[in-house]
Amino acid sequence: MTSTSLLAAGIFVAAYALIASERVDKTKVALAGASLMILLGIIDQHTAFHGTHEVEGIDWNTIFLLMGMMIIVNITRRTGLFEWVAIKTAKLGRGRPIPILIGMTVSTGLLSALLDNVTTVLLIAPTIIVIYEALELDPVPFLIFVILASNIGGTATLVGDPPNIIIASQANITFMEFIQVNGLVILIIFLLFAGLIWFGFNRRFQVAEEQRLRVMQFDETRALTDLPLLWRSLAVIGLVLVGFVFHGALHLEPATIALAGASALLLLHPDGPRETLEEIEWPTIFFFIGLFVMVGGLVKVGVVDALGRGMLDVTRGDPFALTIVVLWFSALASGLIDNIPFVATMAALLKAVAPEFAADSGALGADEIVRNPTILPVWWALSLGACLGGNITLIGASANVVVAGISSRSGHPIGFMRFLKYGLPTTLVFLVICTIYLWLRFFN
Repeated sequence: MTSTSLLAAGIFVAAYALIASERVDKTKVALAGASLMILLGIIDQHTAFHGTHEVEGIDWNTIFLLMGMMIIVNITRRTGLFEWVAIKTAKLGRGRPIPILIGMTVSTGLLSALLDNVTTVLLIAPTIIVIYEALELDPVPFLIFVILASNIGGTATLVGDPPNIIIASQANITFMEFIQVNGLVILIIFLLFAGLIWFGFNRRFQVAEEQRLRVMQFDETRALTDLPLLWRSLAVIGLVLVGFVFHGALHLEPATIALAGASALLLLHPDGPRETLEEIEWPTIFFFIGLFVMVGGLVKVGVVDALGRGMLDVTRGDPFALTIVVLWFSALASGLIDNIPFVATMAALLKAVAPEFAADSGALGADEIVRNPTILPVWWALSLGACLGGNITLIGASANVVVAGISSRSGHPIGFMRFLKYGLPTTLVFLVICTIYLWLRFFN
């Protein structure tokens, strides 16, 4: 590695250590690290802000998707819809913390599979906070479970998690293939996840009968404070969700759909935009900007490429070893850096080495080479590892950071180490299950 590569790696490791220590706000650290990489010439400003063919800079699709959905959620929140959902959910769970949580995690997992997990947690997280504040419980553990559920559910389908979209594009994998391969193992993992919540935490989280009855006596109809705005918000949300499902056929990016919905709802909202825009999770937005620039610097100087090629070189010639190493390496790497740029780099590497694993590759078309039976399990390992690995740390996936921002603004900050205590052990169990599943499906 060159001195520039070592410098870039040193900046990233130092930034990561500061974020993990929780002594300095993560947004400050990310912006400082990004600024250093630009000032020291590790990545130039144009590449950092706009990207190149080889290096992705700030992912503006992610940034504007978040901003658009935050605007929609902030306006919808004023109608009392989230409080209404919270009360109804609490009553269905008879005011008991764990039955309520299981209902919320199942809803989160399903929505994350059908839509995308960032949008899902933007809608679910405020509801979780309202419910558990009413029960006089700390919402943080329950928010962490919802984060885990969103990343698990998003792994199941092509549209559920951004890394899957990248993989599908590079390996020509269809929507139904994702359901057939990832869907089965994710169903097993989710059932285990629900069981862990029930048997591991049911006795730990208990509330007094007085608190439970107080929740059961809430009148959800009184929570709805602005019915005209509610119907407008629901109409816009419905159109946005339909747009997400069909964005490929419409040739529109999710960010465009979210911004269009946000602008429409701002026009339909009688109040001015200032208060709504002030309530955007700006620290979360700028954390992503800083993180994208730092990871772009690592890609620019070849750190990510060297790690990926080293992994491929170690296992070359043994398809099963390559599959398992990609699964675990992707999970661990996605726990350290955002999984979107990592998967983009790894997908390009796998596509480049695919001909080496294809028999008589000269007689095959490009689609047949990239999907040859030897390399195909590795694509699934990359998908499972990167998506589930986002559950290891608080900065491993976009949904994690979004919920952390919402929770912090509500007065319930999610600590890095606190998240790690929940995310690391559960993810390790899930990776073991994926290892067994990949062996049984492709190599047995």
